[in-house]
Amino acid sequence: MCPMTTDYDVQRIRSHFPSLVQGLAHFDGPGGTQTPDVVADAIAATLVSSISNRGAVTSSERRAEGVVAGCRAAIGDLVGTDPRGVIFGRSATAITYDLSRALASTWGPGDEVVVSRLDHDSNIRPWVQAAERAGATVRWAELDPATGDQRLEHFEAVVTQRTRLVAMTAASNLVGTIPPVAEVSALAHGVGALLWVDGVHSSAHRLPDRTGVGADFWACSPYKFLGPHSGTVSADPALLETLHMDKLLPSSDAVPERFELGTLPYELMAGVTAAIDFLADLAPGDGAEESRRARLQRSFAALHEHESALLARLEPALRELPGASLRSGAPDRTPTLLVTFEGRDPQDVRAHLAQRGVAAPAGHFYAIELSRALGLGETGGVRIGLAPYTDDSDVDRLLEGLRELV
Repeated sequence: MCPMTTDYDVQRIRSHFPSLVQGLAHFDGPGGTQTPDVVADAIAATLVSSISNRGAVTSSERRAEGVVAGCRAAIGDLVGTDPRGVIFGRSATAITYDLSRALASTWGPGDEVVVSRLDHDSNIRPWVQAAERAGATVRWAELDPATGDQRLEHFEAVVTQRTRLVAMTAASNLVGTIPPVAEVSALAHGVGALLWVDGVHSSAHRLPDRTGVGADFWACSPYKFLGPHSGTVSADPALLETLHMDKLLPSSDAVPERFELGTLPYELMAGVTAAIDFLADLAPGDGAEESRRARLQRSFAALHEHESALLARLEPALRELPGASLRSGAPDRTPTLLVTFEGRDPQDVRAHLAQRGVAAPAGHFYAIELSRALGLGETGGVRIGLAPYTDDSDVDRLLEGLRELV
């Protein structure tokens, strides 16, 4: 058994996840985590409350305003950003596409956009397509195919005085690699370019700090960190003031509302706030008055220790399995492993584990450029991701199932 932190009670945390009673050992968190009861309660309570379109006249209008403001404040505390610059939408992909069009309206021939082979396609294709429409040139930041590592030098090779935007991930959703975001930020800003960071996978494991690392935009998806299906992008409000999108004539032109088309899903926003509050209490404090950001910092530190202890047990055991190849060799990574087995289709491995009550999906998970760069083509591998509710018994079942297979 691996040692756990004194302030991280995984069994207490698991007790808040009704879905775990169904018996699956979930290693599919990178695709979407399980949902705690408090999040479901917040969604249900908002749906059945007296609530209206936002306003200041009736109590139901004020309730809607409070839900929206509360959600923006919670995301601001999680991401380390001004809540006035938090855009809420159906998905991070949808918002990225919307803002890519707004940003590309100022690009033209001779301009360059940098994208990364490490990324999920949602942080590649919107920029490639927007650049093509604008007549701008796309340049690719490569990586080390032997390890999946990506270093500053990979960006230095392609960022030029003509670069208008650099799009990169804060952590690979396929192999967990954490590239040097702060260093790339300094490089991009040194040539007057903007930095767009896909924090969807990273935000579930490392507490973001948008302003601290110098990201102009930070995208994340609450359903990857215990919340409902939705997406957010955060930026400095002053930067958002310079961007304009097509919108309905009567709709607000205020930031960030000008980027949120239609009525917001108040129930989902309440669920996001509940999820962030739950994350902030993964490691309860001593009762002293603390800000939510401070509670998040303590809880993410405890979460990191918990996941690292599990990973320290899991990774060596996987490497010992006959025919197993781990594709996660970068020095800094999230607790996300991609494994292949010689002579076995990843989907067959997935099916074998599923029959034994273990959810470990297989594929390229939309990181198609990375899968190809690693020599895995369209097939990918079996992805094993840890989450706040993962415990030793889950790891036992996974390893038992794989040992039986090989």
